[in-house]
Amino acid sequence: MSPSLRASRPCRRALLSCCAAIALLSAPPAALAQETGGTRLSPVILLPGITLDVSGADDDAGTVVAQEMAVGGKIATSILDTPASVSVITRKEIERRDARTLEDVLQYSASAISDYYGTDDRNDYFLIRGFQASTYRDGITLGSMRGIREEPLAYDRVEVIRGANSTLFGVADPGGSINFVTKRPRGERIADVFAAVGSHDRKEVGFDVGDVLTPDATLSWRLTGKVQDSAREYDFSRDDRRFLMGGLTWQPSDVTSVSLIVDHLKQDATPNGGGYPRFGDYDRSLFLGEPDFNYLNVDRTTASVIVDHDFGGGLTLRSNLRHSDTADDYGYVYIAGDDGVFPVGRGFIATDGAADERASNVILQYARQFGRIDSNTLAGIEYRDVSSNQTSYFAGAAPIDPRDPVYTGAPDSLVPYLDQRRDSTNKAVFAQQNLSLDDRFILTVGARHDRLTLREADLLAATDLNDDYAETSGRAALTWKVTPDISAYVSYAESVAPPALGVEPERGDQYELGLKYAPQGMNALFSAAVYDLRKTNITVVDPDTFDRSLVGEIRVRGVDLEAKAEITPDLSLLAAYSYTDSQVLRSDPVRGVEIVGNEMGSVPNHAASVWVDYTLAGAGARGDMTFGLGARYTGTYFFATQNNNGRSQAALLLDAAYSYAITDSTQLAVNVHNLTDEKHVVGRGSADYYNPGREVALTLRSRF
Repeated sequence: MSPSLRASRPCRRALLSCCAAIALLSAPPAALAQETGGTRLSPVILLPGITLDVSGADDDAGTVVAQEMAVGGKIATSILDTPASVSVITRKEIERRDARTLEDVLQYSASAISDYYGTDDRNDYFLIRGFQASTYRDGITLGSMRGIREEPLAYDRVEVIRGANSTLFGVADPGGSINFVTKRPRGERIADVFAAVGSHDRKEVGFDVGDVLTPDATLSWRLTGKVQDSAREYDFSRDDRRFLMGGLTWQPSDVTSVSLIVDHLKQDATPNGGGYPRFGDYDRSLFLGEPDFNYLNVDRTTASVIVDHDFGGGLTLRSNLRHSDTADDYGYVYIAGDDGVFPVGRGFIATDGAADERASNVILQYARQFGRIDSNTLAGIEYRDVSSNQTSYFAGAAPIDPRDPVYTGAPDSLVPYLDQRRDSTNKAVFAQQNLSLDDRFILTVGARHDRLTLREADLLAATDLNDDYAETSGRAALTWKVTPDISAYVSYAESVAPPALGVEPERGDQYELGLKYAPQGMNALFSAAVYDLRKTNITVVDPDTFDRSLVGEIRVRGVDLEAKAEITPDLSLLAAYSYTDSQVLRSDPVRGVEIVGNEMGSVPNHAASVWVDYTLAGAGARGDMTFGLGARYTGTYFFATQNNNGRSQAALLLDAAYSYAITDSTQLAVNVHNLTDEKHVVGRGSADYYNPGREVALTLRSRF
C-alpha cells in the first residue's frame, strides 16, 4: 500500500470518530427529553434514517413501488431518507415477471449484472458495481456462492443496497449487499396456490397459506412450499427442487412478538459447469460432459427465531437467531481446450461439501425527541460460527468432438486434490446514531468492529493454520430533505471482505452523492447516485495452480439511475441505467500478464433495462387483462481482467408477460423470457457459456 493511502485511512477514521462523538454528545440531557410512546412491533432494520412504523411493509406485496425498507432487522427507515442507493423488488414484481431465480429477480435493478455464467446452474451468479455481492437473510449473512440457488418463493421481498456497507451488515465486498426478507405469519388468513408448466418439460405446483390459531389472533401460522420437476435447455439435464417452509408467530401483546421459522430446500439438478469450447457456434442443447457424471445435490435445513419487544419510553429490542445445516455436492466434466482444435480436451471434477452455521444478533434501539431534534441510537452485538468441510477430486477424461460427440462414461476413480476443514468465528459490536433536525437535515454516523478467528486444516498437505483478524469499518452521511418529496445525500462508507488465511483482508472505501424523488400524489420513486469506489489488498486465485496473486487496488466509478412508478392504477414502469468505469490501479502481473490500467472482467460500461405493465380493465364477461413488456441491454465487456481473451458482444434481450383474470381470485399468466431467443457468449476462462435461451411458462394462480 502506498504511503499516501496508509496516511489517509487514519485521517478518515479520525473524521468518523469526531462525527460520532459530536452526534452522541449533542443530545440534551435526558431530563429535557420527550419520551416516544410504544408502538406495535414490526420488522425493522439497520439503515441510516428516521425510525418509522413499518407494520405496513407487507402491503408492498400489492405494488411494485416500495417506499420503506425492512432490511434485516435493525432500524426501520423510509427509502427517501436513506443515504444509499437501494432497490426493493416486491412480491408483486417477482410474480409479474415470473422471476424464478435470484438472477431473474435482479435483472431489472440498476448496476446488477447476472447470467454471466449462462447455464452453469450451481449458484446464483451476479455482480453489483463490479463486485460479487454478499447475500443476507433477515440481516444475517447467507455467505456467497455456496453452491445454492435461493428460492424466491420463501421471501416477501428482495432488497439491494449498492455500495460499501460493512457497518450495516458486517464483512462483505464493497459492491453491495442483497437481503432476503422472509415470509412470516401475518395474523390473518393467507391462501395462495398455483400450478405452472413451461419450457424444458417444467412442471411446478406451489402454495402459500396461513391463518390465526387462536380467536384473539395471538398465535398465527404460515406454510409455504413448492415441488418442481424440470429439465434445462441442454441434453441430459434436470432441475428438480423441493421446498417447504413453516412459520409460527406468538404475539401476546402489542409490544412483544416471537416468530419461529423452519425451512428445508432439496435440489436434484445438473451443473453444466463445462460450457462450450471457444471459437465455435453450437446448439444450446449440445452437452459435452458425461450423462453418467453430471450431478448437483443440495440439502439445506434452516431454523430461525426472531424476537421483538418494545419496552416503552422509546426503547426496543430485536434479536435474530438462526441455525443452518447444509450438504452440497456436484460433479461434472469441464472443457480444457480453447484453440478451436478438435477433439476438445476434457477433465472430471467433483466436490463434496457440508457446512454447519450458527448466527445471532441482539439489537437495542433508543428513540427520543429533544426539542427540534429527533434522535435514534442503535447498538448491537452479533455472533457467527461456521464449521465446513470440502473435498474436491479430479481425473482425466477422454477428448470429445463437438461435431460428433461420443460419450465414454463416468471415471473409474478420482484423485483428491483438496481435503479441507475450515472453522470461522466472527464476533462483532456495532453502533449507529441518527439525528434529524426539523425533519430536514439527517446526520448519520456509525461504526462496527469485527473480530474474526479462522482455522483451516489441509488434510492432504497435513497443515493446520489459524489466524485472528480485527477490523473496524465506519460510515458517515448527511441527508437533506429539500422538500417533503425530494432528498439529497452525501455519504462515505467502508467495507471489509471476508478474510483468507495468509493475506490481508480486502477493504473498500466509497464516496457517494445521491438524489431521490417520491412525488406526492403518485406511487413512485426516482433515484440517482454517482459514486467513487475503491477496493484494496485484492488477491486473485489462479484456477490452475491455486496460487494467490496480489492485484492491489481497483477503482470503480459510476452512475446509477432507477425509476419505479405506478403512473396510473393501470400503468406501471420499471427503468434502470448504470454507467460503470472500472480500472486496475495497482497490481502484480497475473499469469504473466500486466493488468494495470485494465478494466475488470464481466463489468460492462453501460447497462439498462425497462419494464412496462398495462392493465386493460374488464368489460362485461371479460376479466382484466395485463400486458407486460421488458427490455434488457448489456454493453460489451472483457471476459477477464487480463483483457486478453476477448470481449462479449453488446446484447438486447426482450421479455414479455400476459395475464388474464378468470375470476376475481383466479388468474392465468403467460411469461416469456428472452422473447427473440437472442444468443450470445457470456462467461470467461477456457470455456464459453451462452446466455439462457427463450423460456415460456404458463401459470394458473388462485387466491381465496
